[in-house]
Amino acid sequence: MDEWIDYYDSTHTIYASKLHRDLHFQIIARDIIGYISSPDAVVLDYACGEALSAAKVADACAKLYLAEPAPGVRGRLIARFAPNTKIRVRSLDELRSMDAQSIDLVVMNSVAQYMTQQELDSAFAIIRRLLKPSGRLVLGDILRPEVGMGRDVLALLKFASSHGFLTDALYGLASTALSDYRQLRTRVGLQRYSEDEMIAKLTRAGFAASRAPDNIGHNPWRMTFIAHHPSVR
Repeated sequence: MDEWIDYYDSTHTIYASKLHRDLHFQIIARDIIGYISSPDAVVLDYACGEALSAAKVADACAKLYLAEPAPGVRGRLIARFAPNTKIRVRSLDELRSMDAQSIDLVVMNSVAQYMTQQELDSAFAIIRRLLKPSGRLVLGDILRPEVGMGRDVLALLKFASSHGFLTDALYGLASTALSDYRQLRTRVGLQRYSEDEMIAKLTRAGFAASRAPDNIGHNPWRMTFIAHHPSVR
């Protein structure tokens, strides 16, 4: 995961435009809010990225932890949300020292593809310790083995067309094809899981899990899973 952390901590061009970037985080925030069951909930966004719309998520819960591995991104999060007393920023290492059974909802969105199998297992163990007995893990944007980059491109173009940045998206795709992102994706690769593989992986980590009807974000070709302690029905 280290190479991907370095990439996202750099000045990258993963978004086609400011509008694309802003809409991306707005939609993710909207979808996360849909999983918050109570205004008293404590929420953890695991490897949250820039989390530009985190204030909206914080408005829907009692406390929001933003856990981010990239130090530069983490510094920007601290500066951006310093005035918001409901938001706390943490490194991934700091999650190990947080109180057990203190979190109602953990969201890990568009992260698993960048982690090795072992890294993801370790993250699941930390998350399981943090979740309250009634808590849930929402694992979003899981790439499927049978769905290639072409579907990601189509999903982006459809999203761009419906939100008014199609020209920027086309230019952005051309730039991405020549970018460090494409080279890194080719060299390091991305982890992909079938529905059965991810449910089995979550089960081995001590969760009961099922696939959600809809994916978090704009890409319907990827999957979201909901996991919880097996004792919860």
